[in-house]
Amino acid sequence: MSSGTTELAWFKSSYSGSQGDDCVEVAIDGQAVHVRDSKDLARPAFKIGREGWSRFVRFASER
Repeated sequence: MSSGTTELAWFKSSYSGSQGDDCVEVAIDGQAVHVRDSKDLARPAFKIGREGWSRFVRFASER
């Protein structure tokens, strides 16, 4: 996790329930998508390149 991830604008999917159950949050910067567990903010976030994230989203939306 980079030291600047706390300044990122984190958001949850619009598919997340109002209870906040089992959600991940993402934040996008110029080079990567940062991902973190919204229920365990002590766990470090990870980041993935924008192209890798795009491939993941395409894969997940096909399921």
